[in-house]
Amino acid sequence: MAGCSSCGSGAGPFAEGRELVEFVYQAHGGVLRQKPLPNALQTNCQGCNEAFMLTTFVGCCPHCGGVHAVSPPRANDSSNIQFAGTDFQLPA
Repeated sequence: MAGCSSCGSGAGPFAEGRELVEFVYQAHGGVLRQKPLPNALQTNCQGCNEAFMLTTFVGCCPHCGGVHAVSPPRANDSSNIQFAGTDFQLPA
């Protein structure tokens, strides 16, 4: 994603936490957020610790609504999934 217009904010595909979630949510005009991952990633919510499957680049825990994301260059490993924090909500 080098050179994409979303990279001007200073955040990028290797950011962490809320910064990465916000970056992926906005990347490429927002079209990336709902794209299916090449391979869904089994993970535990970093907010409530319940197991769930992340199937898109940005997704919410079905148990508590915690927002998680992974960037395309890191989407092959669930350890790269980042959590936006318990006080974060996706824009309406």
